[in-house]
Amino acid sequence: MSWNTRVETPSDLEILRALTREAFGRQFEVDFLDAHRADPAAWIPGLMFVATTPEDRPVAYALLTRCHIGDVPVLSLGPVAVLPAYQRQGAGGAAVRAALATARDRVEPAVVVLGHAEYYPRFGFRQATEFGVHHPQYDGPNLMALALGDRAVPQGDLTYPVTV
Repeated sequence: MSWNTRVETPSDLEILRALTREAFGRQFEVDFLDAHRADPAAWIPGLMFVATTPEDRPVAYALLTRCHIGDVPVLSLGPVAVLPAYQRQGAGGAAVRAALATARDRVEPAVVVLGHAEYYPRFGFRQATEFGVHHPQYDGPNLMALALGDRAVPQGDLTYPVTV
């Protein structure tokens, strides 16, 4: 299936909260999303991308927020949510590719991805890695950083402005 992607709109908020709850099956991820929205150090308007049906119904999203590796600002990808009925159909991958293309266009050095290798395919990450993302030498427990294009990934401690 071919997916439309776009930046979220204010009218999407409640739909995306419900999508998050249904995709993950628990409130923690909704609280995580709300905490990021509430923090101007984390939330960057225009960096939440939705994949929609032809009728413009959001069925997946990818969210980029701000974090730091050492003192270098980078982006964090997470969460990526896909309605269960649309998983493994490319909706998550479409949203992730739109997010990473925008990050690359913004000349971001890297994107940190939360999760682990077995988790990524469920939410479209395999397609994103085929989009020209390179795996650098930086990784840690349950996360990895992806270089965008030929840029080097910064080294150092990973910090987030928001913790839930």
